[in-house]
Amino acid sequence: MLLASLKKLAPSPSPSLRLCASTLRQLSTVPLAYEKTEGSLDDEPIVVCHGLMGSKQNWRTLARNMALKTHSSVYTLDLRNHGTSPHAKPHDYEHMAADVAAFIESQKLDKVTLVGHSMGGKVVMALALKHPHLLRRLVVADMSPQIAKISEEFLAYTQKMVEIEHANVRSKKEADEMLKAVEPNMAIRQFLLTNAEMNKETGFYKFRIPVETLRDAIDAIGDFPFKDSDAVSFDKPTTFIKGEYSKYLNHKNIPLAEKFFPNMRLHTLPAGHFVHTEKPAEFIEILRQDIEDDRSR
Repeated sequence: MLLASLKKLAPSPSPSLRLCASTLRQLSTVPLAYEKTEGSLDDEPIVVCHGLMGSKQNWRTLARNMALKTHSSVYTLDLRNHGTSPHAKPHDYEHMAADVAAFIESQKLDKVTLVGHSMGGKVVMALALKHPHLLRRLVVADMSPQIAKISEEFLAYTQKMVEIEHANVRSKKEADEMLKAVEPNMAIRQFLLTNAEMNKETGFYKFRIPVETLRDAIDAIGDFPFKDSDAVSFDKPTTFIKGEYSKYLNHKNIPLAEKFFPNMRLHTLPAGHFVHTEKPAEFIEILRQDIEDDRSR
């Protein structure tokens, strides 16, 4: 997140004052689009938050299997500026967490298991630390609460997507050819292009997500609203699922996760950053087992 240079002249507030100001500030929220997969239990729902450039549709198959294995109803969300949810600024974790909190309250959900991957992982961690009363447990897929610069490839993706928007391409094949300049992996290009759709009036392909807004929010996406010096924690059951070949959750930032989430369990699967799609059965089994262990306490 970009800071005005004049702020450097002002004394830094103490952690407690920062938290107080953050808690008291009223944030504007947007209503989130969602899909519900029914489970056999009337309570203990699961709410899922996707990562950057993702959407609820990426979790559709997983949601069905989650509901089958855990017996909980599963709500998959589109975060702001993603999927079919409204476009809104700013795109930061305080506002995204506030959106999800408003969704949970509007649906009158209780005993919630909140799941988040990547950017969605930071969203759910921020919500848990700010509104712990809304949750029963937390699940974070391959993300830490560390403040870190987003990799250059994501900036390259968003910039190329802006170029595609302005190029008035008439097919996904054309868009894919342009994306090859910044991403050689076809699976990743296909994932990015799930956000492209044809405008029926013009015949040109555009992105349903506001790519310029996301490009300009890259610094904010690397941020986190709580600092390691802040005296705050989420003491309820928390599961971290790490991809063995991913660097997002590592030996340097796991201690920070343990500070914020002292009741955490760490699982590692032989996968990359998209641990839930690379190892879906194993991912769901970890989720099921941790939920069952918690229920039996």
